[in-house]
Order: sequence, then C-alpha cells, then structure tokens
Amino acid sequence: MRPPDGTAADQFQPLRPGLVRLAYRMLGSIAEAEDVVQEAYIRWHQADRSSVREPGAFLSKTVTRLCLDILKSARVKRETYIGPWLPEPVLDQDQEDAMSEDLSLTLMMALERLSPLERAAFLLHDVFGLGFDEVSATLDRDPAACRQLAARARKNVRADRPRYAIDREEGERMTDAFFAASRSGDVTALRTLLAENVVAYTDGGGIRNAALNPLFGLRRVAGLFLGIARKTGGGRPPILYRGLINGLPGIVTLEPDGLVQTTTLDIEDGRIVGVYIVRNPEKLGHLSGLAS
Repeated sequence: MRPPDGTAADQFQPLRPGLVRLAYRMLGSIAEAEDVVQEAYIRWHQADRSSVREPGAFLSKTVTRLCLDILKSARVKRETYIGPWLPEPVLDQDQEDAMSEDLSLTLMMALERLSPLERAAFLLHDVFGLGFDEVSATLDRDPAACRQLAARARKNVRADRPRYAIDREEGERMTDAFFAASRSGDVTALRTLLAENVVAYTDGGGIRNAALNPLFGLRRVAGLFLGIARKTGGGRPPILYRGLINGLPGIVTLEPDGLVQTTTLDIEDGRIVGVYIVRNPEKLGHLSGLAS
C-alpha cells in the first residue's frame, strides 16, 4: 500500500480543527480537548502511517477512544462537582468555524446525561456522519449495538435540539435588554423577558459565588437577579464580547472581582427559557485575553 503523501504534521493539521470539535463535544472542556488532540498527534506520528488507508478515520477513532478513557474518570469528578456543571463556553466569532446550531449549549448539556458510549455513537454517526461500520470499529461494538446506542441517545436529546435558528439581531436585542434589566434589578422588565418556565444555571465550581442548584420559574430567577443587583448597587460591568456563545446569544463581562463571566440565553418564541452563567475561572482561562 502506498503511504500517504506528506509528513505526519502535513497530514494532521488540516484534520486538527475537526478533531478538536469532536473532543470538545465529547468532553465539554477546551483544555482537555486540546490535550486529547495533542496525544492523538503523538500517536499519529508514531504510527505506521503506510498502513493507514484513511487518516481521518484513524484519528477520529484515536480521539474518541482517548475521550472515552477520560469520561470514565470525569463521571466521578462530576459527582463531587459543587453546583451545576456547564460546559466551557466557546465564542462563535468565526462564522465558518462556528459551533453548529445542532450542538448548542442546551444540547451539550443533554449529551452530559448520556453514557459515554451513547454520546460517542450519537456524535460520530448523527453529527459527524460516520457510517455504523466505522462507528463499530471505533467503539469495538457490532454495528447493531452501535445503532441501538445512537437511537437511545437520539431519543434522549431530541427534546433539547433547537426548534429554530435564533435571529442574530433578535438575540442581540434580547441579550442587551436582559443585561440591563438583570444588572439593575428591574423586575418589571425581567417579567417581560423571562418565560414562566425559565430555568437558570450558575456554574461557579465552588470557587466563585453561584447558586448551588438550578433555579426554576420566573419568580425565583427574577429574584436571583434582584438580589444580585441589590448587593452590587445595580452597576453594569464592561461587556467584553457580545454574540453567539455555543450557538446561543450571550455576552462576556468583566466582573467587579476582576474575572470574566459568560451569560448565555436560550430564547423561544420571544421569551428567555434558559439562562446559563459560567463563573468558574477554571473554565474561562481561554477568554481572559478579552480583558487585556
């Protein structure tokens, strides 16, 4: 068999962005995804590449298996995580490389409820378009079992798929209105923006102040922001970024403690049904450059 053209690096680099996206969607962590892809590159460099028919398939398989190993230990860590766990936020600044609307923050959270094998089968087949023969080779399960894994995953995440694409201008308008109302404690304005069944998640990781449980319902969510406004005097921190975050409208702010924070909104039928706030500094290090 003729070996692939080019050096290991030349063959690897065009595939790297897709491998990072796969690893991030498996793990919900930018740092861990980068580490996995770097390990996959080392293994690619050491492999007998002349025997590899499809470099992309080889590397996707390697990345997936590395992620599955990490997820086994991640399950234990998540059980002891303080407060709600949210995936690390990714800014969709490059429209050609934006996170798919089909993998918004809400769907990333739905993936968290799946077993590692269900998540892998769903991502590889439904999102990245691999056939079940390829999924089977990656997961060391027969194709029928992989179909069942993907079907169970699909059923569990179906309700969390975006019903429609959020208009960018509408998203920015709602984000600006929510920022003004939540930071000033304007309950009247919040009542016009929030759906009755709204839910708010705040991820501080036990490092920064955050609600220890999700808050359900308009009254409790509005009360959260009223309390914050009273404590902070109603001031508005600088906005460092406004746009899509994990496929949903959101902002990055520089908070009074000198650290960044992301706020992302899930909007349906003109009302906010989900508020997702990441405050854990261990998940925001890749955004610290926005403050410089």
